[in-house]
Amino acid sequence: MSGRLHAWIDASAGVAGNMLLGALIDAGADRTVIQQAVDEVLSGSVRLTSTPVTRAGQHANQLSVQVIAQDVPARPWRTVRDLIAAADLPASTRDRALATFGRLADVEGRIHHVAPDEVHFHEVGALDSIADIVGVSAALHSLEIDSISASAIAVGSGRTRGAHGDMGVPVPAVVELAEGWRIFAGGSGELTTPTGMALVATLAERCEDLPMLTLQASGAGAGDRDTPGRPNLTRVLIGERVTRPEDDLSEATVLIEANVDDLDPRLWPGVLTSLMRAGAADAWLIPILMKKGRPAHTVAVMARADQAADLRHLMLALTSTIGVRETTVRKTALPRGWVDLIVADSRLSMKVAHRGGRIWQVTPEFDDLERASIELGVSPLTLLEQTMAAAAVAGLVTGAPVPNGLRTTRS
Repeated sequence: MSGRLHAWIDASAGVAGNMLLGALIDAGADRTVIQQAVDEVLSGSVRLTSTPVTRAGQHANQLSVQVIAQDVPARPWRTVRDLIAAADLPASTRDRALATFGRLADVEGRIHHVAPDEVHFHEVGALDSIADIVGVSAALHSLEIDSISASAIAVGSGRTRGAHGDMGVPVPAVVELAEGWRIFAGGSGELTTPTGMALVATLAERCEDLPMLTLQASGAGAGDRDTPGRPNLTRVLIGERVTRPEDDLSEATVLIEANVDDLDPRLWPGVLTSLMRAGAADAWLIPILMKKGRPAHTVAVMARADQAADLRHLMLALTSTIGVRETTVRKTALPRGWVDLIVADSRLSMKVAHRGGRIWQVTPEFDDLERASIELGVSPLTLLEQTMAAAAVAGLVTGAPVPNGLRTTRS
């Protein structure tokens, strides 16, 4: 395979760790390399075997984890983490495995009210989970996968029996891990396991229908049951993403919101300024009416996913809210840069939005405009008209070529 490769996981019939690993091997991942990675973590404990099967008449690869160790101790997450961290693995394999297992431990800890480090992965189940998670991570490295997305996920319905007794489907760990993903029942029984959901939720960037791909490989991994009329398998489709003109401007962002009805309104300007200074892409207020007709505001922040934790904490610290909500959204923004203009002996920073080498919009930064209007003793409106006229003389107009020396940050 060549180029930057994207893997799309079709979990519309469910997903388990061994099903996803079987699909990746079916798509061409080197099983020897995968076995070596698993052995680095679990030396001499498990053996991976692949068997061609059919599910509802469709070809698939069934991956089995055969336990060959004699004594299998229960292992807390801190021990599993140390095993993976100490193993001689490629960085991407180690990072993906640690992130997935860490997310699974966090969820199990919340469900059972214990610290993540104390979450125990019991006996054979621990070996299965380690083999599946390390194996999938190694398979993605073997296939040179750069990015991953996944379909809506069939989680199943009804009841199942686990280590803690009878429980509803989807089981609590799957429910916690699936937050933010599109899910549906899709059939009876447990169609998605906690390990499978943890792999998808951790490694996939987004939940989406099949994106445009130049397809290079595909594979299917089988579950244990062969249900007539319903192929019990997870598929992966691998190829180079075909980007439409608007796609290269789109990115995943987080929208953080809170409804507040008891904050002194004189504090809001400072709150918004603090959020912007902390790195928010945007922050704003929306007047609303809450229960009993109380006037209130929704404070909203748009940010990158890696900024969400800090901005969430800041919203809780700066306002009187006791909780926030988050939504993953996609933001499409034109590239922009800045260029200085001298207007009436004042230096003004002009923001230039552009695309395809051409200017789409030009506007002065209002803080600069306001400062200059005070210094010059003219109204902001008058200075704005002068500034736009100066921009036109300088060739900063819609449709013109992007000027050389455009800064990517404000001075």
